[in-house]
Amino acid sequence: MASLLGLSILSAFITAILLVPFIDFLYKVKLKRQDQVTRDPFNKRTPLFDKYNSWKVGTPFGGGILIIVVVTILTIWAYGMLSIEVKYWELFVLLFSFIGYGALGLYDDSKKLINKHSGFFGLRMRHKFIIQWVLAFIVAAIFYYQLGYSFVHLLGVTVQIGIFFIPFAAFVIVAFVNAFNITDGLDGLASGLLLICLIGLLAISAQILDQTLGIFIAVLIGSIGAFLYFNIYKARLWLGDVGSLSLGAVLAVTGLLTGKTLAIGILGGVFVLEVASSMLQLMSKHFLKRKIFPVSPLHLWLLKRGWEEPKIVMRAWIIGFFLALLGVYFAFIS
Repeated sequence: MASLLGLSILSAFITAILLVPFIDFLYKVKLKRQDQVTRDPFNKRTPLFDKYNSWKVGTPFGGGILIIVVVTILTIWAYGMLSIEVKYWELFVLLFSFIGYGALGLYDDSKKLINKHSGFFGLRMRHKFIIQWVLAFIVAAIFYYQLGYSFVHLLGVTVQIGIFFIPFAAFVIVAFVNAFNITDGLDGLASGLLLICLIGLLAISAQILDQTLGIFIAVLIGSIGAFLYFNIYKARLWLGDVGSLSLGAVLAVTGLLTGKTLAIGILGGVFVLEVASSMLQLMSKHFLKRKIFPVSPLHLWLLKRGWEEPKIVMRAWIIGFFLALLGVYFAFIS
């Protein structure tokens, strides 16, 4: 455990040192939103969000690029330095998810840079959603065929679901990718919640003695912690889609690797609430032709009710902390 804590400290130190010149670089290349028009992960306009966040125009995004680079390099270095028996397929699904979804997010960020919403080469929202599923099925297939995952743990009971683990794991990955992206709407909200989740997952990885997973999580904790310093209200830097898609995928994959199925949903409970509120709103508008909520997702509804942004974020962190305790508890007894 001491070595894992040391890796977190080293990762935080390296990320913190690089962040200031990286932010300056993003300003120089103008990787920032050019107008006050934002769209949600479903490519819908968000006028209410624009109303409350118009002052954020000009803040650079793309912090996820630095996180991916630092975490990937430092993780691979750490495996060699610590001379542990690396589970290479486990490492592959972690880095494939991290980099693969990050590349897809970078595409989205590039559209914001030139202020176009139709996409390059005809790639629209439905195409990107299909790509999310393709990446998720690749990862899920590796879980099943190479890592031997064909089960789910629920309240101490192991249920063998065989090849159906593949669509189940793919659904979890795509769900968390979009949940994280939706939640990443207020300064520090998604990254702070992720930090809490990762600390819980680190405890679970230590319990199941998975060093390969533990090292990756420890490095990621340090990098996210350093990023959060610059991301809290008023943020100097945002993750961008390159960060939100990659980190959402990694959150799902690390949870699946622990084998603690119920713990994933509990640990990421705030993310689940955020995406659930958006999905219910979409289904209600489509099938019932009316809205269930005045606005969605949940954090936007709270903004509309008059809550200040820091109040929403900090209370979400507190709820996330207690959900993390509950998730770790269920993981330990299952």
